[in-house]
Amino acid sequence: MSSAVTSHGEEHTSGNRLFGFWIYLMSDLIIFALLFATYAVIRNNVAGGPGAKELFDLPYVFVETMFLLISSFTYGLAVVAMHQGKKNLVFGWLLVTFALGVAFISMEVSEFVHLIAEGAGPDRSGFLSGFFTLVGTHGFHVSCGLIWMIVLMTQVLTKGLTPGVMGRLSRLSLFWHFLDIVWVGVFTFVYLLSVV
Repeated sequence: MSSAVTSHGEEHTSGNRLFGFWIYLMSDLIIFALLFATYAVIRNNVAGGPGAKELFDLPYVFVETMFLLISSFTYGLAVVAMHQGKKNLVFGWLLVTFALGVAFISMEVSEFVHLIAEGAGPDRSGFLSGFFTLVGTHGFHVSCGLIWMIVLMTQVLTKGLTPGVMGRLSRLSLFWHFLDIVWVGVFTFVYLLSVV
């Protein structure tokens, strides 16, 4: 009787955490929707400076995009391994996902540094202000996801695949795939449509 009550309580708590995390993701979605809308309004306000066609290197951003999309696939493999109870495989796929995420962030930071060095920083025009804010906010989220991933890799190694760790891995999975979806929007709307 006592274990049944405890089990029900754990399921209830787990369900509340998952529901709460979905609410968090929806609030994040609202933030990104506002950033996309702001960018859409000011993307042609170049103040006599360079625009997207002069600044963006589409092949470079495509490689950056592939790093993030492949990382979503490798995280999915980590979740499959988690459901199979293969702790070492979970850790391995998380490590690959982490490396791909770091490659993505490194390329984004490099792009920002290059643009600023060319005098195309966020203070140059409304277009660049909107660009840096939208892309930078996404990059900040990816960086937070990478920190979260380090914590979870440590927990997988030290605690194993406990229900708590598995729940956290599942929530990070939602977060990571959400960031991929947002980036597809960024790549399409900010880069692809601006350059073509």
